[in-house]
Amino acid sequence: MGIGASIFLIAVGAILTFALERDVSGLDVDVIGIILMLAGALGLFMFMVVWGPQARRRTLPPPTDVVEERRVYEDPPL
Repeated sequence: MGIGASIFLIAVGAILTFALERDVSGLDVDVIGIILMLAGALGLFMFMVVWGPQARRRTLPPPTDVVEERRVYEDPPL
């Protein structure tokens, strides 16, 4: 789960918990919202702790070869 999916789960859970005032028989919408927010927070935490350091290590080392560029200009015709 990436950062975007985690933030999406947190946002949907917050909407279900705090903004929605609907009663559904057999379902507690507030509990579902809290579960979604916890899942999003756990996914965000896991991404930062587990996969975050690996993403930073993927950077390429600086090049060691020196490339010299020479430009040749021709004299304009008279």
